[in-house]
Amino acid sequence: MAELPGVLGPTSHYFYSQRLKLHYVDWGNADKPPLLLVHGGRDHCRSWDWVAADLRRDFHVIAPDLRGHGDSAWAVGSAYSMIDYVLDVAALLKALDLFPITVIAHSLGASVALQYAGIYPEQVARLVAVEGLGPPGLGKPKSASARMAQWIREMQGLARRHPRAYASFEEAVVRMREANPRLTAEQALHLTRNGVIRYEDGTYAWKFDNFVRAVSPYLFNLDDAGEIWSHITCPVLLVRGDESWAPDPEADGRASAFRSAEVLTIEGAGHWVHHDQLDVFLRGARRFLGIG
Repeated sequence: MAELPGVLGPTSHYFYSQRLKLHYVDWGNADKPPLLLVHGGRDHCRSWDWVAADLRRDFHVIAPDLRGHGDSAWAVGSAYSMIDYVLDVAALLKALDLFPITVIAHSLGASVALQYAGIYPEQVARLVAVEGLGPPGLGKPKSASARMAQWIREMQGLARRHPRAYASFEEAVVRMREANPRLTAEQALHLTRNGVIRYEDGTYAWKFDNFVRAVSPYLFNLDDAGEIWSHITCPVLLVRGDESWAPDPEADGRASAFRSAEVLTIEGAGHWVHHDQLDVFLRGARRFLGIG
């Protein structure tokens, strides 16, 4: 299914946020209700292609590349923070003016979507957040001085780090499958094809900016997160894989921060639930979205 045979792909478009030129794709069917798909860290908008190809029957699907990812501009001379990502999503949705909108998002993208929905609750109709509540221990940061020192060391280290060049496209595909061994060969090909650039010397590198790896010294603590989540008025589906590092939000109490949240744990899935168990994920999402 690497080429999604029989499915016409999306069109590319651009918008601006903080003077950055950011990219998104549009899967058409503008007469359908709007659906936003937001990818995770070091990923890209085309990682949603299998989900988009299915849900485009019922929705007008939009999928952005977050700043520093995919075909969006890098934030040169600036850090990548949660508030900037939220601002970018707000800029895109304001430009599109498609409200209320349904959102499906993964990992970093799900964290962004949950914050957007808490700030603009009237704008979001339903939200599927896949592994987007953050890693364990998020609510217990180190001291502020230690976090600042660590962040400076990380940034200085990243300045010395050059993007890895792969001698061939096939070598990049191997790395993709190493990152998620659950991917099929067809999935790995498709994700790699849309996730790399080819240099003039014939080598390949990932499109994302290495600086997106740095963690902000101003950690978004769990108390603040819970306060924002408490303002979300739409139904929320919290999805997790039973083989992922992400803890159960019911067991650790984070699900209680939401007014209306349902937890869906999918067996045989790791962090990339929508890749690892696509059919099961789609059934759960369709049921929650009321489209069967």
